[in-house]
Amino acid sequence: MKRYLISMVMIMALTNFKPASAQEKKTWNPAADSLQVIHGRGWSNGYKNSYDRLPAAAEQKVRTAVWNLAENSAGLNLRFKTDAEEIVVKFTVKGALQMPHMPATGVSGVDLYVKDINGKWLWCAGKFAFGDTIQYRFSNILGKEGQVKDREYRLYLPLYNSVKWMEIGLPKEASLTKIPVQQEKPIVVYGTSIAQGACATRPGLAWTSITGRKLDRPMVNLGFSGNGKLEPELLDYLTQIDASLYVLDCLPNLISKDMNTTLSKKIVNAIRQIQQKRPGVPILLTEHDGFAEAEMQPIRKREIETINGILRNTLDSLTNIGVKNLYLLSKTAIGQDIESMVDGVHPNDIGMMNYASAYEKKIKSIFKEAEGNVSTTIPVTQRRDANTYDWETRHNQVLAYTAAHQPKLVFIGNSITHYWGGQPAAPHVNGKDSWAKYFGNKNAVNMGFGWDRIENVLWRVNHGELDGFSAQQIVLMIGTNNLEFNTDEEIIQGLKMLLKTMRDKQPDAKILVVGILPRKGMEMRIGKLNPLIAKIAAGKDLKFINASAVFLNPQKRIDESLFSDGLHPNERGYERLGKILALEIDPSTR
Repeated sequence: MKRYLISMVMIMALTNFKPASAQEKKTWNPAADSLQVIHGRGWSNGYKNSYDRLPAAAEQKVRTAVWNLAENSAGLNLRFKTDAEEIVVKFTVKGALQMPHMPATGVSGVDLYVKDINGKWLWCAGKFAFGDTIQYRFSNILGKEGQVKDREYRLYLPLYNSVKWMEIGLPKEASLTKIPVQQEKPIVVYGTSIAQGACATRPGLAWTSITGRKLDRPMVNLGFSGNGKLEPELLDYLTQIDASLYVLDCLPNLISKDMNTTLSKKIVNAIRQIQQKRPGVPILLTEHDGFAEAEMQPIRKREIETINGILRNTLDSLTNIGVKNLYLLSKTAIGQDIESMVDGVHPNDIGMMNYASAYEKKIKSIFKEAEGNVSTTIPVTQRRDANTYDWETRHNQVLAYTAAHQPKLVFIGNSITHYWGGQPAAPHVNGKDSWAKYFGNKNAVNMGFGWDRIENVLWRVNHGELDGFSAQQIVLMIGTNNLEFNTDEEIIQGLKMLLKTMRDKQPDAKILVVGILPRKGMEMRIGKLNPLIAKIAAGKDLKFINASAVFLNPQKRIDESLFSDGLHPNERGYERLGKILALEIDPSTR
């Protein structure tokens, strides 16, 4: 009898058991979504196929070879948030799965990255199977992080194949938040097979993908293998995109017998065509990065030297007659060598990283983005308070608010500022009466973000929050969230860079730097740090104010009656802070 019962229990267990592949799933077909969720495209609609890179009308205007390559999904990606511990991607493609010099994982595969709550990129390894239907299974992944209920993912699509159909599967109980296409102006890259992604082993290792992550900016990949020829028809489509920067990396496809007589004119015409439709937008032109065997083939070496010389001379001539916003990325800066190419032409993953590093450095110089080597000087996003508000959504709200209201008074900070009051509205406020009393008639904007550190504010300023309007006064109160992770010197370095960046963005604004408010258990350290901040916050239209005194008791500890939790002021605390700051605010801010 006992053996019979054990057998029955085992049979019942096996009957109810479903392997992981058979578990109930929720599925997402991005192409059928009502939101604009396919990132990396230059146009919001008008496509023949869901994962094309040019709109349908281009089929009749560009050469057939260009159109066919435009059906490859290079540079396209999906962004979403989920707490799933398994993600399964299934899709079908149109062309051959691999090429002799490039593996299937790069030609036809996908690539999954995740951002942690501090803005650091991580990579997810998946088990893949290539067949009529391609499948990537990402199993046993961490679905949550710290106090945040989900993670933010980016899925890069195949570099050299055309996606016909795609479905993303998650466990039925998993959350799924689709992130629509961001509104920030993209960097648009027009180039050759190297720009398209040959010969990266994974889509996320194409130099455009790496650079997009390094800069944390949207990229539009218009690389066409063997067909980056500066053609007017394609340039016309480039200028339809409202870009922050145009990159022309076409020289490897422009070597010809008559290049000495025709290439300079082609370059000039391309620049003029872009500048006529997009005046003021910078254009970065890239030299030929070379061939790995050039030292062994004198003809190859002469070709590279000749074509790069033509580009340099042409840009020098244009600059000398007053043409502005032209930049050059040199072969030397890219730094390829015999170890960084697959077939003597196309970069391997080392070569792609060389490209990305060179582009990152050059583009940051064009955008005047400084960066140091400690965390407080490296711009980065964050999601540490994601259960309360969405950081990226608030960033977009700030951009929309400043464009609509042209504020004169700007408050920049962390949760102490965020949850004080004002607009854009926070999910909850702790000092709305004092905010309304002291700043309600000042045409003020609240750029406080909960849990922000100095490096997060630096990212926000680099990405437009101080662009498009002229402030009279900026109030900066940041640094308390760096105390547990950075030395005093690192905090000072970050504040120096941030203040310089703010001054570059708003040269005519007065800047008021508020010392770090005292917090429970850190009163002594903050008391020593604030005088150091005061030394760097001195100069023309730059002033420091230490508000600590009104928050401390006679024993130099915080007056807990003014705080809600030892860090954030309550209504009484905000009233005291508002009164002090109001004395320093320019009365003409309206």
